[in-house]
Amino acid sequence: MSRKGPHLEIGFLIFPRLDQMDVTGPFEVFSKLPHSTCRLYAERADPVRDMGGLQLVPDATLKQAPQLDVLVVPGGFGQQQMMEHKAVLKWLQKQAQSARLILSVCTGALICGAAGLLHGKRATTHWSAHQLLHLFGATPVDERVVQDGSMIFAAGVTAGIDGALAAVARLRGDEAAQSIQLSMEYAPAPPFTTGHPQTASASLVQKARNAVQEITAQREATAQEYFQRTSLTQAIARGNRHNEIDWGAPVEAE
Repeated sequence: MSRKGPHLEIGFLIFPRLDQMDVTGPFEVFSKLPHSTCRLYAERADPVRDMGGLQLVPDATLKQAPQLDVLVVPGGFGQQQMMEHKAVLKWLQKQAQSARLILSVCTGALICGAAGLLHGKRATTHWSAHQLLHLFGATPVDERVVQDGSMIFAAGVTAGIDGALAAVARLRGDEAAQSIQLSMEYAPAPPFTTGHPQTASASLVQKARNAVQEITAQREATAQEYFQRTSLTQAIARGNRHNEIDWGAPVEAE
């Protein structure tokens, strides 16, 4: 494979209780891309464990990260804490200003949403959180990979591989992505057809929903809080322009 195109800095946000495959799936794809560098970045230099116990070691901290060409944002149960982590959200906002592509995997879309990156975007995420996307100003699309401008959204977990291949095609062309897919022998032929709620039985889907009921409620609460906060900010902005808000009498200083 040729070194077509400029060198690419590809960075992966990692954090405690992420889903490692949201990282390692795309990492497998991007690591095969010539003339590029793949690194893991975390808030601190300490190793982090994913939700299944696998330990990942960051290459550097967020503060040490250069401007990235490609930013990968994974999901997992630890995503909930990242949605309320101001330092992480500010880092994402700053990186997003100049990144060529941002790949959101699974519920990483909700982290991107909390950073304000979903407004006006078509997006997807894991099926258990799909109904929350509109609270971040996005248009939910029930597809495995959704592309909108510089954002690429991959649905649940394994879809990160598909999203990464789509990113490679954008960056270096279809043939580069096809070559990587062949080298990985990525030709899924699962033994079952239960990989999506539309093809799984109703009882199996219900069991899966029950298993993530607690984290889903937490995600919804955080998303609702974001929605209410941004709605108030927008109302204030409209009021300042059109005098729509009655502020009442000024408060006297004590």
